[in-house]
Amino acid sequence: MAFEFLMGTRPKRGYRYWLSWLAGLWMLSPLALFGSETVHKVLLRDVTQIEGVRDNQLVGYGLVAGLARTGDTQQTFFTVQTLANALIRMGVQIAPGVVVVKNVAAVFVTANLPPFARPGMKLDVTVSSVGDAKSIVGGVLLLTALRAANGQVYAEAQGPLVIGGYTEGQAGNIRSVNHPTVGRIAEGGIVEREAAVDLSRFRIVSLLLLNSDFTAARDVADVINNEFGKPIATALDSNRVDVNVADSGAASVPILISRVQNLSINFHSPAKVVVNERTGTIVMGGDVRLSPVSVIHGSLTIDVQTATIVSQPPPLSGGETKTVTETRLSVNDAPAQSIQLQEGANVDELIKGLHAIGATSHDIIAILQAIKAAGGLQAELEVI
Repeated sequence: MAFEFLMGTRPKRGYRYWLSWLAGLWMLSPLALFGSETVHKVLLRDVTQIEGVRDNQLVGYGLVAGLARTGDTQQTFFTVQTLANALIRMGVQIAPGVVVVKNVAAVFVTANLPPFARPGMKLDVTVSSVGDAKSIVGGVLLLTALRAANGQVYAEAQGPLVIGGYTEGQAGNIRSVNHPTVGRIAEGGIVEREAAVDLSRFRIVSLLLLNSDFTAARDVADVINNEFGKPIATALDSNRVDVNVADSGAASVPILISRVQNLSINFHSPAKVVVNERTGTIVMGGDVRLSPVSVIHGSLTIDVQTATIVSQPPPLSGGETKTVTETRLSVNDAPAQSIQLQEGANVDELIKGLHAIGATSHDIIAILQAIKAAGGLQAELEVI
């Protein structure tokens, strides 16, 4: 259809001309058509948070009952003491020293209290054993108060546990899957105290960037000012952008926040390399670039073996049995291998080159550190 349209609008041009023109357009690279850099758009709700609107962590201490003799042993004294105190509150007088049970375990209960939580809302809670219980599978959490950092009770938790693991066997022949001493109760907590934030008192709405960046803060302020047609947003630093509520003319703070969070900015991914030496994990951003660099990698292995030899004398010789330690040393030095990277080489080329010379993940971490020290890695290198 497009070819017929072109032929119809340009009758003086032959079809050979238009075929060659379309072929030339098809052969142009995407960079030539759309620019040399791909622009990524992200919503402000995905890269910022509102100051003062956040979760609060809750924690409590309680008991899990109903275990199949897999609970805390008598050596865990605080479990017995907690059970005795609970029974006393229920009118049962008992001395902690005479309590011998194995179907009870002491646990810590944790939960996150979301912003604008109201009494009656339900929370998911996580239950973790703090004693020497083998498993809390099949247990029921008894009523436990959950407190915030200020010591106030904000929720109560209770209910049967759901465990993602198990332990089976006995007498040394035991099979364990995942963590049978940690469980979860879906909607097992109920909010008892209000923790809502009064947005009507906000005169300034502060947007906090999840990743500090001066360019991103400037872009956030610019896109907000362009949306409202006046300067109501100011970037204070690389992490905070303040929006004036009165100057925005919005009917309410929630409406202002909703309008702001649905705006989008250009996303510039940071040039960063994160390595974990414990696990050998390497994560590198796509914008990481390398200067011209040559990497020479060799492998030197030194193996030391110690053997104990017992020298036994012939019968009736009167000699003594002697023990001799023999040490053997072997050295294996593999030939060095090298790769060369040109200006502007990317991460994919580096990884392919390192794999080609047989480098392991731990070798790659050491090589990246050496490249960074030599000034060849144009990115931030973070070791965790």
